[in-house]
Amino acid sequence: MRKLVMGCAVMGLIALSPKSEARSPDLPVLVPMPLCAKPSIRPLARPSTCREEVGWASWYGAERQGNATASGEVFDQNGLTAAHRRLPLGTTVRVTNLRNFRSTLLRITDRGPGPASRVIDVSWAAAKQLGFLEAGLARVEIEIVSYPASCIRRMSGASTPKVN
Repeated sequence: MRKLVMGCAVMGLIALSPKSEARSPDLPVLVPMPLCAKPSIRPLARPSTCREEVGWASWYGAERQGNATASGEVFDQNGLTAAHRRLPLGTTVRVTNLRNFRSTLLRITDRGPGPASRVIDVSWAAAKQLGFLEAGLARVEIEIVSYPASCIRRMSGASTPKVN
């Protein structure tokens, strides 16, 4: 019994020592991820049920003006369009700049962005509306507003699109 009491006392002293209080417990390192990141084997086969994502946005403009996008459309820097890695082409999203809370509706027409640290590339016009042309980057929230009709038909297995 005496050894048990002494053991508990020693453990209590160790636990309360300044050295152990000052250091944080050994927890796994958490990597910042989008709010609703859901790993998927086939990310473009079916949209996830996640409706929001937070991360860094950049913009592109004159250097891509007139080039074909992944959707086959010609890129127009004055259009309200964006590039996203996983969302189906034709998806409409609401992008909100978390610094000034300006938001705009954009249509996903391309794939990107290149750097892994960014979640979306927006057109020049969209960056102007969101207020980050000068900065080049902005922390944004992306909210899915609607999916293209073809995607909804594929998800439901029906021949007519369902309205949300």
